[in-house]
Amino acid sequence: MRILQLIDSLQTGGAERTSVNYANLLVGLVDESYLCATRMEGALKNTLHKNVGYLFLNKKSSMDFNAIKTLNVFVKTHNINLVHAHSTSYVQVAILKLFNRNIKVIWHDHNGNRGSNGLFENIVLKACSLFFNAVIVVNTSLKLWAEKNLFVKKIYYLSNFSVLKGENQHTTLKGKQGKRIVCVANLKHPKNHILLLEAFENILKKTTDWSLHLIGEDFKDAYSNQIKVFIDENGLNQNVFVYGLKEDISYILSQCEIGVLSSSSEGLPLSLVEYGLAKLAVVATNVGDCNKVISKKTEGILVNPDDVDAFSKGLLKYINNKDKRKQAGEMLYKHVANNFSAKKNVEQLISIYNKV
Repeated sequence: MRILQLIDSLQTGGAERTSVNYANLLVGLVDESYLCATRMEGALKNTLHKNVGYLFLNKKSSMDFNAIKTLNVFVKTHNINLVHAHSTSYVQVAILKLFNRNIKVIWHDHNGNRGSNGLFENIVLKACSLFFNAVIVVNTSLKLWAEKNLFVKKIYYLSNFSVLKGENQHTTLKGKQGKRIVCVANLKHPKNHILLLEAFENILKKTTDWSLHLIGEDFKDAYSNQIKVFIDENGLNQNVFVYGLKEDISYILSQCEIGVLSSSSEGLPLSLVEYGLAKLAVVATNVGDCNKVISKKTEGILVNPDDVDAFSKGLLKYINNKDKRKQAGEMLYKHVANNFSAKKNVEQLISIYNKV
């Protein structure tokens, strides 16, 4: 098989990391592995395996005919027979299929809140699904949605996974050692950082020596500004630190005790898997398939979305008891290692490829 991963950008989102991980891990397992970024490059480009064939389209619009032509030529030149398109690249892959009727197309839905998308977007997706041979989804609610709304019979659930690399050690976190809480999530909706900040503000009324560290791309927009204004207006500058986009996630997590995620919706978040691999105690909102990562109370704490008090209490439980933190981290690590390993995931993926 000659497989192309198709992704909108190489910024550090969950879908983007998954596409890069697949491209890298498939090297040596299939005949050739390729990746195409259609609209934007980013930090993840530097993590591509040297044997992954790479193409950047620099697409300017959905109907950028130069980009369409370039991708079509690339697919034919390299005899690619299966395109694995991620998230928003469904229009691009549908157009590609028009010019290459013999290629197989799989679309991978990473959007944890598909049902709330606008009517027009979902109509376009439904039309594009006429060109899909199969669909992969990252949680069970997305599978139900796809079965009901898309013109595809082969729909597969495949959990997310993560590959933590420890070679880079650039980012030294502020705050006291042994008293750090980390949130790995881009500063955007629906990550709901304000809920996290409100919960942490409650924590500081009881203990002032803990710190919160926000890791993720800062888009310098209204959402980002809201976070920074909240930090300033509530006097949190000495305890809350915003770092922006970072590549040395493994090293960052090794400096922390607790991992958090306060999203109002999710698919199956890679950050929770990464927290597990780092043996962190975790407090998160119970959205999407978070309960598949934290499947028992001994593996972490899940609270209802928008419940600030419950989030605060969850944090305090771990802040006040080092032994519970350690036990929860160990239990989550075992669960993640057994159920969300890269090896197991890629074996399942290749099995899906063979069925299409």
